[in-house]
Amino acid sequence: MLYQFVSLLVIPGGQSGVVPVLLRALTYDEKRGACSVGSNVRDAACYVCWAFARAYDPAELSPFIGLISSALVIAAVFDRDVNCRRAASAAFQENVGRQGTFPHGIDILTAADYFAVGNRVNCYLSISVYIAGFPEYTQPMIDHLVNMKINHWDSVIRELSTKALHNITPRAPEYMANVALQSSVVQESAVSALAALCNEYYLNEEGEADPALQGNDSDELVTQYVSELQNTEEMVRCGFSRALGALPRFLLKGRLQQVLEGLRKVTLITPEDVSFAESRRDALIAIAKVCQTVGVKGGGSQEEYVCRDNVDQIYTTLLNGVTDYTTDSRGDVGGWVREAAMTSLMELTLLLVQNEAELISANICRQMMCWLAQQAAEKIDKFRAHAGSVFLTLLHFEHPPVPHIPHRQELHRIFPRSEKETLNWNAASEAFPRITQLLALPTYQYFVLLGLSVSVGGLTETTSLWSPRERVSVPLLTMLDQLLANGCFDTFTGQENHPFPVKLFNLCKEEIKRSKDIRKLRSSIGVFCGLIQFQGDMRKKVFFQLFLLLCHPFPIIRKTTASQVYEMLITYGDVVDAAVLDQAMAILSDTNWEAELPVVRERRNCLCDLLQVPRPQLVPKVWGVCAPEFSVRRLQTLVAVPAGGQEAVPWHPDTLGPAGAELDSLAMEQS
Repeated sequence: MLYQFVSLLVIPGGQSGVVPVLLRALTYDEKRGACSVGSNVRDAACYVCWAFARAYDPAELSPFIGLISSALVIAAVFDRDVNCRRAASAAFQENVGRQGTFPHGIDILTAADYFAVGNRVNCYLSISVYIAGFPEYTQPMIDHLVNMKINHWDSVIRELSTKALHNITPRAPEYMANVALQSSVVQESAVSALAALCNEYYLNEEGEADPALQGNDSDELVTQYVSELQNTEEMVRCGFSRALGALPRFLLKGRLQQVLEGLRKVTLITPEDVSFAESRRDALIAIAKVCQTVGVKGGGSQEEYVCRDNVDQIYTTLLNGVTDYTTDSRGDVGGWVREAAMTSLMELTLLLVQNEAELISANICRQMMCWLAQQAAEKIDKFRAHAGSVFLTLLHFEHPPVPHIPHRQELHRIFPRSEKETLNWNAASEAFPRITQLLALPTYQYFVLLGLSVSVGGLTETTSLWSPRERVSVPLLTMLDQLLANGCFDTFTGQENHPFPVKLFNLCKEEIKRSKDIRKLRSSIGVFCGLIQFQGDMRKKVFFQLFLLLCHPFPIIRKTTASQVYEMLITYGDVVDAAVLDQAMAILSDTNWEAELPVVRERRNCLCDLLQVPRPQLVPKVWGVCAPEFSVRRLQTLVAVPAGGQEAVPWHPDTLGPAGAELDSLAMEQS
């Protein structure tokens, strides 16, 4: 009956949608109470695989043979329940007989037949080793043991899995060393066992630290772990960070500062380990765990407790983690660090609040809440949601309340306790209307605006911890472009020479000074075009700046400038005399702005004359040699000035050959 149902339901061509579900079902295992409820699902999945052999021609199943055969072998050898192992063996046998395409099918059936798989120990320690000798099955078997069995809820399965991995290692030693053992699952399992091992080895029968085994042994253990934190391999740093976080209190006693300092150094970014985001994440997690292990005592020794002497340093380390915006080929890897830092800040704060809340200073609390508010305003949903959750947890904690939270009453109004669990921070439509209300609170204003700037402008590849200004400059310029285009500053457009647009113009011009970042330069063009709507003398300055960009050394900047100036004249046609508007727009649209600079400069100068904007000219203030021999790098100052405004040196940039473009660029930067 089930076979007929499957045959009708899974019609030819539908395998691609069914096979992924089937593979998950073959390993489905959910523990409820003292037993598992997944065995029935796995058994049914084996039967579906058995039905596949009868329902499909070999050609139809050929794209999925490797996946199905590996999954059935794994179920036949490593499943916890004998019924599932036998069902998988029967399904494998049916496919070998009817499909004839399973790799090494006859050889495997000989070793793992219906009766052989009845003995679980034999499956794990003997049959698995034989099957792993076939390369098609080696890595899938290792991956399954590492990802699903060594951390299994059944201790017997965990023990058999480690023995099986030991036996299979000779079949793929390099894969085991370079891939399997680097798995976070392996490290977590090892770390979990470490605390139990230390308790077993270092504690006497009364449950107290054994003096005979303390001293040198424990000193050497902690010293060795701390020294490995500076290993050149990132996964080694991760492992020993987690290990230190799992050490029991009696091993940390008297060595707390040594451990915290070692972990602090892991969180620092240097050119050599800038990509070690995972080790920084694990070190921040370990710091919080160490603090929870040793406990709090305000007047205690900094070698034994979280106290007045070390609490500020611990907070400083965690707060620095919230500023990690490093990126690499994997994306925003600094987000892992920020997420761990936020979690650790919350855990440390709640630990202090419930023991000695007076250790939390007003300055520390202000910094923490402001950084969390910034993270809650940024664009990546996952990190925004985590920051929002931590922010509300600290805000609404009552046993006792977290002290010194700025604007507590206003925050309770914006984020009512009743919505603590229901507010969906992942949804931008829910999160941003709330977080923008913090702009009315002076303490949070700067940080929220910074987060919103990155969200509106977009987190770009310029993101870098080394220069926070560079990280936000492009998004900020993009945001300003949108604000100007949407009339957010219309209040100032009716006032001639208002100081706001003048200051904004100067700041934007300063921001792109000497910049070779194409993204930043392109973002600034939109801002300059938007500033043309303000009345007064600044319009001439805006045109002058845009005309300088029309002769930028980068062709893409010249082309982008021409395109956006053309759109600007369409939008704000009243800023130009109607008699010359059509001619100016024709020059902008007809000129090849990617041509050689002398040609482009001539067309640019025509625009200057039409719009009565002074032509940019180069005026070196230091003159020691004739123009053809002039060295750009020896030129101390170059300024672009309006024609006739100052006495110009009688040479043209074109006479310098290739250097002319660079000089014209320098002139633009100094204008």
